[in-house]
This record gives sequence, structure tokens and C-alpha cells, in this order.
Amino acid sequence: MKLPLQVGVCGLLAAASAWSQPAAPPPGEPPARRWTTLERLSAERLAAAHADVERLRAAVQPPRALPRLNDYRGVFHAHAGDSDHTGGTPEELLRDAKRIGVDVVFLSDHYRPPRDFMDSWRGLRDGVLFIPGSEAHGFLIHPEGSVVEYMGADAGALLRQVSRGAGMAFLSHVEERVDHSMDGLTGMEIYNRHADALDNGDSMRALVSWIVDPDQSKVLARAVELHPEEVFGAQFDYPALYLGKWDRETVRRRIVGVNANDCHHNQVFVVIKVDDESVRVGTIVDDPEEMRVLTSADAPRIPELVRGHEPGAVIGRYDLDPYWVSMRNSTTHILAPTLDEASIRAAVDAGHVYVAHDWLADPTGFQFFVGEAEAPAAIVGDEWKLVVGSTAELKAHFPLPAYIRLIRNGEEIAVAEARSLTHRLDQTGVYRVEGWLEVDGEWRTWIYSNPIYIE
Repeated sequence: MKLPLQVGVCGLLAAASAWSQPAAPPPGEPPARRWTTLERLSAERLAAAHADVERLRAAVQPPRALPRLNDYRGVFHAHAGDSDHTGGTPEELLRDAKRIGVDVVFLSDHYRPPRDFMDSWRGLRDGVLFIPGSEAHGFLIHPEGSVVEYMGADAGALLRQVSRGAGMAFLSHVEERVDHSMDGLTGMEIYNRHADALDNGDSMRALVSWIVDPDQSKVLARAVELHPEEVFGAQFDYPALYLGKWDRETVRRRIVGVNANDCHHNQVFVVIKVDDESVRVGTIVDDPEEMRVLTSADAPRIPELVRGHEPGAVIGRYDLDPYWVSMRNSTTHILAPTLDEASIRAAVDAGHVYVAHDWLADPTGFQFFVGEAEAPAAIVGDEWKLVVGSTAELKAHFPLPAYIRLIRNGEEIAVAEARSLTHRLDQTGVYRVEGWLEVDGEWRTWIYSNPIYIE
């Protein structure tokens, strides 16, 4: 990631307005953000969000598990030791996956010939299942075997090889290719953390300003120490563009929706002294000689910041994306009978998954199905035939009371503030459900189910 242009040192964030209940969204619309990213990053807002998250986590009560299925916490689009802009290693990723209970990691190595990305970590390692793959040509590809000889081919030829057997491919970075065809693809990302960072230029410019200011750099360091997940989650926006494409595509065909962590552990910002009037600012994956040089003309308090340090000394280091933070920020939960590659691939391919922001509260146990939980007629990802005169019901159960949105063919058809929702099925369509949680006076999206296709 390249640093944004410096805009001068900004003052401490002003206190936000007094807390109140989140406003009810307009009919048919998702709840809107209340706080800007900069407001969310104030000490007051971070502390308030943290208190609410702690309350939510403590109140989780998972529904009884669906028969013969386990809920495995997975992450897609994970990078480790695979490029010069990746700061983390596979060993570090494994350590942090175990720390937060990640069961499955779909790796997305950058292709570096002649190395074959399918030779990366594969299988169970210390209880965590690794499935190799690559981020290539705008896709996340997870073939069963090597496709190296096709990596230079056109997209269609590559996807045909990837999709052989139990291979899968997903459209990635949807903001860059909204109109891309879904032909030959298993699914698509429905949330990508990197997209949130890209459309938050103000907060990134502010970050650069803070780390070259003696006072605000201390405030930032303290915020990252006390509230790392709230800081990382401050840029979150409801992924309307991603979900809009997904809703349009699923009306025509089954498209599996997965999350994209895009985690690299590379957002570790450093400030290096050049001389008594200037510093270099960049990240741990940048060549120091190519980092941006800021002088006292850009930030008047740089001389004070560097005083007492030798030239070349690192005088500030701010780790914003340790793997455990970025992986818990957003996940893909996989409903499968066993933790092995064949079972996990089959479950994902069938759409038996839901996407969640686990840092808000543990979503494990969420259910969306037709019929009764003891013997559901269909679960997320399934197709189900609606019979004339049927009394079948669509049901969603959450581990916490939530603001629930039931969506059919991209349109909201029902809402509730409850732990569960029941909807009588009286027409065909593509049904999915969202759950939102109240955090610091605003609704934040927590869970996105894959659809059930009612025919």
C-alpha cells in the first residue's frame, strides 16, 4: 500500500456528540453509519465501542447445532510469506489462527514462478486446516492440483483448469470489476477489508499526520494498545456495491458468497529519523530509501519528535493489522461434517457458508434454514422446491438479539429486532438474511447468510 499525500498535522479529534440510540433506517434500506471513521477513532468512541463489544460477547448464546454439521471458522484471501509486500509468515499466521479459533485458512499466494503455489502449506497443521490457492487474474483460485502451466493463459482457460474436480474460483476485489462475468466461477467476495481501506482516504491521511506529531502519536499508540480491534474496525462500511452485484447475480444462478480478509500483516507503520528536521514514513514492507520523506515544513513538530534519537533510528512503530486482528475482523463460517479438505471444499461449493464480523461477537451457531432445525429441508446455499399450498417456513436463528433484515431478490421484505425470524414461504425467490448489532449508538453489520434458493 502506498502512503497518501501528507496534509499537515491535524489537531486532536474533537469530542463527538452525545450518545443516543441508533436511528431507525428508512423502510427497505440498510442502517446508515452514524460516525465517520475519524469520529470512530476518537478515544471516546473507541472506548464506547469496546464496552459494547465486551457486553455483546458476554451475552452470546448459540442455538443448538444443526444435525450432522459443525460450524468451522474460516478465512479466505490470506497472504503469508508470499510476496515482497507481505509482512507476515505462515508460522505467524498459524499462531494467530490458533489464538482466535480459526479452523480453516484458504491461502491466496501471489504467483511467483517457477514456484508452484500449490506446494504451499496444505492439510492440518496443529489443528488448523490449510488449503492452498492463489490470487491471480482478479480471482481467488483453489484448484485441487497444479495449474502452473495455465497461469499465463486467458482467464477462461485458467478457470476451466482450476474448476476441474473439486477446484473453486471466486471473483476478487469486486470494486475493480463490478460488471465482470461470473461464468466459470464458484462465487465471489461479498466483503473485502482492503476495499474499506481504499475508500477511507481521510483516515489514512490523518494517520500519517498523527504518527509525526509528538502528542498524537502517543494517543494513537495507546489506542492501538487498548483497542486494536476497534481501531481496525473503524473503517468498516456496509459493502453495498459487493452485495448489490451478488444479489443481481444470484437471481440468475447460484453464486457462493465468501469473505476476503486480504490479510498480509503489512500495515505496520514506521517513522525513521533522517536528521533533526525530517523523517521517513512508511510500512515494514517498504524500502526505507523509497519511503516518503517529511520535513518540518510538512509537520512543524518533527524536530521535537526526533530529538534525542540518532539518524536511522526507528522512533515510532504502529502495528494496525496483526493476523489475529485482521482474521477475526471478518470470516467465512463453513457448515461441514468434518474438518478435512474434501469436506470443507464440498461445503463451500454448496454454499453452506455465512460471512461474519467475529470481532463484534462470536456468530458460531447461526442458522438459516427451511423447515425445522431438527431436520431442515434446506440450509444456506441449498435449492428448495416450493409446492402449491405449502405451509413451509424460512427461519433464522442468531446467537444474540440482532436487527434482522430478510432480503428476497435483493429487496428487503421483512425486519425484526429479535434473536430469530420466521417467514412463511409463499413465493419463489432468492432469500438471504443479515444480522446487525448495536455498537456505540449505531448498527454495524454482523452476519450475512448465503442465500436459500426457493424455486
